[in-house]
Amino acid sequence: MSPSELLQSLQFRYATKQFDPAATISNDAWSVLEQSLHLAPSSFGLQPWKFLVIDSPAIRSELRECSWNQGQVTDAARLVVFAARTDLTDVDIDRFIQCLATAQGKTPTDLSGYRDIVHGFANRMTPEVRHAWNIRQTYIALGQLMASAAAIGIDTCPLEGIDAAAYDKILGLAESGYATAVACAIGYRSSDDKYAEMPKARFPITEVIEHR
Repeated sequence: MSPSELLQSLQFRYATKQFDPAATISNDAWSVLEQSLHLAPSSFGLQPWKFLVIDSPAIRSELRECSWNQGQVTDAARLVVFAARTDLTDVDIDRFIQCLATAQGKTPTDLSGYRDIVHGFANRMTPEVRHAWNIRQTYIALGQLMASAAAIGIDTCPLEGIDAAAYDKILGLAESGYATAVACAIGYRSSDDKYAEMPKARFPITEVIEHR
């Protein structure tokens, strides 16, 4: 992808208000988008998240009732709920260190120094602060998903206007160690969506980007 093609895809992206309910995403394209989630960066590489792809129309209908009745929840080809770890425990960190060691052909002992750094970082926070930190990580993945979708001509709409506690109940997340953070509808825009052609309103680039 050239720089101009990247910019074009970013101009193409907008928070889609009306999706075409009849439009589906090809299996190949969806596989790429799932991999974009799998490859999303996170602080320390910890991946304190789970991505729930809601395939069931019945569940999506329930979730719509907890989402200010936003049509994107049921009309988009796909709906992903981003769930964050409710804490970041020693077990979570050690599990990641084992994963990292395997990927790098090392042993957890080889990574003990890195493990100590991560443990020290996490243990300086309260459980509530760790949960808030985990939620912020999910927004990194959300951004990567939306940019990846735009790059291949697929529309998205991030959804924060949701009752996260109700989502947790519907999705059975209680006692799972995860809690809903945000959601994203993915599909193709309806030709009736008036927002598709609206110009983006952005402050001047010289105002929001400073070189020092």
